[in-house]
Amino acid sequence: MIRIEQLHVAYESRGSSYEVLKDINLELAAGETCAIIGPSGCGKSTLLKILAGIITSYDGKVTINRQPVMPKQQTIGFIPQNYGLLPWKNIAENIRLGIKIKNKEEDKKNQGRLQDMVQLLGLSGLEERYPGELSGGQQQRVALARAFLLQPDLLLMDEPFSALDAMTREEIQNVFLQVWRKHSVSTILVTHHVEEAVYLGHKIVILSAAPGTISKIVDNPLFGEEDIRNHQDFFELCLELRKIIKEDWSK
Repeated sequence: MIRIEQLHVAYESRGSSYEVLKDINLELAAGETCAIIGPSGCGKSTLLKILAGIITSYDGKVTINRQPVMPKQQTIGFIPQNYGLLPWKNIAENIRLGIKIKNKEEDKKNQGRLQDMVQLLGLSGLEERYPGELSGGQQQRVALARAFLLQPDLLLMDEPFSALDAMTREEIQNVFLQVWRKHSVSTILVTHHVEEAVYLGHKIVILSAAPGTISKIVDNPLFGEEDIRNHQDFFELCLELRKIIKEDWSK
């Protein structure tokens, strides 16, 4: 379970203070996904960095499975916009990188899980290639494989599909859901795409302009339904969210 209570973040700059996040309260059950939408500069990336344990100076309380955020003791996966792959390491090495950083033993069990993950994500036969030899969609699959191989307590994704073309983005969204259904990792995803939020989020959180506050939390009744993009309810929920966003961000 992920719990954020009365989170407030302010930065100091040239002797003055400005608020980035204000009064954030959010709870995510184990295995749930949460999509966050907000305008540029509203603190979305700051929120992810707090959950990752990168930013530690804030007011309020943030816990993962009832414990304060402690990256050395918890396993937190992070997929940035540029996928975070090391160009001088091959695909197999990039996928194993998270496990090595966490100092987990690469025993036969992990090797078997690696092969299962490679197969599940359609990367078989590419293990000896390097990131520069792969398409954007294939690189994203590698980033997902690395994150899920960790079996993280929490997976954070910062607009991970934004660099992909529309068709590839939908394909990788499907791939993510396929792997997520098998591993049920608690996931928080930052996105600018309403359709992506509706497709991937159990919960959809709309943040206001800076300082970022939660304008609305939508429990998504469509999450996980088959062929959801062709449902009338899908289009109607996207329209409803756009209306909320337009009204909130124009204030």
